[in-house]
Amino acid sequence: MKALLDTNIIIHRETHHVVSQDIGTLYRWLDRGGYVKCVHSCTIAELERNPNKQTVASFRVKLNSYEIIEIPSPIHLDVEKVSSVIDSTPNDKVDTALLNEVYVERVDILITEDKKIHLKAKELGISEKVFTIDSFLEKTFSDHPELVDYKVLNVRKSKFGHIDLNDTFFDSLKNDYLGFDKWFLKKYDEYAYITYNSENNKLLSFLYLKVEDQLENYSNISPIFSPKRRLKVGTFKVISNGFRLGERFLKIIFDNALKNRVDEIYVTIFNKRPEQRRLIDLMEQWGFRYWGKKGDECVYVRDFSPSFSIDNIKACFPYISIKNDIYMVSIYPEYHTELLPDSILNTESPSDFVEDFPHRNSISKVYVSRAIGSHPKVGDILIFYRTGGYRKGVVSTIAVVQDIKENFKNPNEFLDYCNKSTVFPKQQLIDFWNYSSIIPFAIRFLYTYSFPHRINMQKLIELDILSGIDDAPRGFRKITKEQFDIILKETKSDKSFIIN
Repeated sequence: MKALLDTNIIIHRETHHVVSQDIGTLYRWLDRGGYVKCVHSCTIAELERNPNKQTVASFRVKLNSYEIIEIPSPIHLDVEKVSSVIDSTPNDKVDTALLNEVYVERVDILITEDKKIHLKAKELGISEKVFTIDSFLEKTFSDHPELVDYKVLNVRKSKFGHIDLNDTFFDSLKNDYLGFDKWFLKKYDEYAYITYNSENNKLLSFLYLKVEDQLENYSNISPIFSPKRRLKVGTFKVISNGFRLGERFLKIIFDNALKNRVDEIYVTIFNKRPEQRRLIDLMEQWGFRYWGKKGDECVYVRDFSPSFSIDNIKACFPYISIKNDIYMVSIYPEYHTELLPDSILNTESPSDFVEDFPHRNSISKVYVSRAIGSHPKVGDILIFYRTGGYRKGVVSTIAVVQDIKENFKNPNEFLDYCNKSTVFPKQQLIDFWNYSSIIPFAIRFLYTYSFPHRINMQKLIELDILSGIDDAPRGFRKITKEQFDIILKETKSDKSFIIN
């Protein structure tokens, strides 16, 4: 398999001072997956024009570690048509030349963080061959779970003083922010959210949050903020590893925003390197919008006032609306905490859920079913019921339906939709498809809230939500808004994310 690498990835890899650990992770897994790394002659020409002579010299030395596509393929007519509509700069034309090599099947895949290339790939119907760093790693781990040989410790909250400032993880932050070391030391008694690679005890992610009130001075932000209660995402960095840690940390941001009753969330971030652009893209998917500048940094803002729209559920997360229907949905114990890790039971050990997989960290997850009868529509509320009988069966989690996919044409379409967002590995999904002549359907949902206090089947019967021990939820069971309100009260839930 040949993997063509975009120019920016090559630049960040082969510069004399590597500040993007994400690229190092990518190269390591390309090697483990047996890919031949390819560089295009257009990329070489671009690099030769780089004003940094050290970067050019460093690249020339390392060029023999790549297979060079020396003579570009003639641009296919289909590619030319898309290019004529989308391309507007000489760099766009270079990107099209790289994409063309995938379209004419000279290389198998292209790895790039460039949005325009992904847009053109979609227009050409070859999106499945064009990857971001994250999506390539996710696919690798999904297709070849035997390659995953390290564990990511669960997110932990740690004081700055217990975190090693000399970890290479912080090199890019030290380069971007003059005085980062001094700032870090001042925060020694404050908390950050982190994850480690437990194989080498190196940081993979770091998040620092700060609540600001209406008196905060925003004179260095343009346009200036009006007075509001805000959550500032002070420092946010995630090394790409295919495990959706960025989405896991967004969930922490939203949970903190809800807990602290803020009106708005904002982040200041540079737009220099692939990992920064990837975080910006991720945040935009979840409702953050460009506001302005703070010096050389970009400022992105997320309105956090209660709202709900069927048209963009992710931008409203974690708010849900009880104008929509509510369903109880059953999930077996062996899948429950795999899919809903924040809803781990007191009887379960966190150490059983240390080794990471994409579905554990994502907010957006997939539930597959063959249930006959009514099932939810987009915007409906799900209450997950962990099966287990009279005393061990409990309601644990609230979610909202983001999308429903029915009438899959073939198993490949089913796999593409479900992969990386469900607890089932590829082979188990294939077995699930082949098990019956009834074609399964899939519900993509957003993992919204874990009940602080669990109520079991016995209590659900006492509350007249279930009629008896033989009335355990199966498939999707519609409940009334009054029953939902009883569950919220009995589970001692915070109702601030629920819109009447």
